[in-house]
Amino acid sequence: MKTLLMIAGVVVLVLVLLIVIMLVIGSRLNPNHTASRSIKLRRSPADVFAVIHNFEQSPAWRSDVKKVEMIGVVDGHVRFREEGSNGAVTYEVLDDIAPQRLVTRIVDVDLGYSGTWTYDLQPAEGGSMLRITENGVVTNPMFRFMSRYIFGQTATMNTYLKSLAAHFGEAIDTVP
Repeated sequence: MKTLLMIAGVVVLVLVLLIVIMLVIGSRLNPNHTASRSIKLRRSPADVFAVIHNFEQSPAWRSDVKKVEMIGVVDGHVRFREEGSNGAVTYEVLDDIAPQRLVTRIVDVDLGYSGTWTYDLQPAEGGSMLRITENGVVTNPMFRFMSRYIFGQTATMNTYLKSLAAHFGEAIDTVP
C-alpha cells in the first residue's frame, strides 16, 4: 500500500511539474501570431466565396461546426455565433468584398484567444486560390503553449480547408 501511495504521489508531482513547465514556456511566448494556409480549388472565386460567405450553411459542410446562429447587424457589422467542438464563438464581418475578400473577427473577449481570419480569393488556372490568414492573439499561456507545440497554429485552418475541398468534391491530404 505504501508503495502504491508513493507511486501515485510521484505521478501527481510529475503532472504538476509538466503543467508548470507548460505555463512558464507559454507565458514567455509572444501572444500574437500570424499564420496562413492556402488551397487551390477547381471552382470560380465567386463559387468559393458564396460557400464561405453563407455562414448559416457551415454546419452542412464543416466537420467542426454543429450550429450557426445569425445574430444580426451590430455597429454596422454582421454577427454570427458558431457552436462546435470547441464551444461557442461569436464573430463579426469586418470586410466583405465579393468575391475577393472576407475578413471575420472574434468578438468574444473571454475565450483565451481572439483575432481575425482574412479570406483572400484570386482566380487561378482552372479555378481559384483561397488563402486564409489568421492574425491571432492567444492570451492564455496554456493555450499559447498548446497551440504552438501540440496542435499547431494552423490546425483550425487546415480542418476548414479540408472540409471546403470535400464540399466541392475535391480531396486533399495536406494543406500547403
